Amino acid sequence: MWESISFLIIVLTIAVSLVAWRSDDLLSKMTMNPYRIANRKEYWRFVTSGFIHADFTHLFFNMFSFFFFGLQLEQVFGILFPNSGKILFVVFYLLAIIVADLPTYFKQVKNPNYNSLGASGAVSAVIFAGILFFPVEKIYLFGLIGIPGFIYAGLFTWYSIAMDKRGGGFVNHSAHLYGGLFGLAFMTILYPSAWLTFFQQIKTMIW
Repeated sequence: MWESISFLIIVLTIAVSLVAWRSDDLLSKMTMNPYRIANRKEYWRFVTSGFIHADFTHLFFNMFSFFFFGLQLEQVFGILFPNSGKILFVVFYLLAIIVADLPTYFKQVKNPNYNSLGASGAVSAVIFAGILFFPVEKIYLFGLIGIPGFIYAGLFTWYSIAMDKRGGGFVNHSAHLYGGLFGLAFMTILYPSAWLTFFQQIKTMIW
């Protein structure tokens, strides 16, 4: 288990979140604040914000989702790229944290009061990349309702766009959307043939 990059990411994220909850100052310094990044050159916030969470529920659902999809996708990376799979997976995850927040960064760069945190963007990237390889495998909402992955992706995208337009709250829904799109784009560039098996599996399920 300790050889799994996904497991190590989960342990690190839980540990960092727990430590940050004990220090408001540390939590503030790690949060994604576009204004501070631009004006104080605090670029580390792009990455550190992906390892802290607002509360236990936020942490649990992100890590619960990542546990299933991360382990699965990490195995895919290992099969496709035997010599560099683990490194590529780490690069993919860290880039997803950053890229998922970029649209929000440019949108909120003049707003000193805007803050966001959490691994949602990176987790969304992992989920969507995983769906590309396993589109008909069911995703169970709340552990009860099973939805094929490609249908879930469509619903998830619609929900993220609708909630982002609605605004309010502390959840960065645009990070969910752009994280998911990054996951698809990254895997398309890395392994474009994934789309062939994606459509073949959907066709087999329908017919």
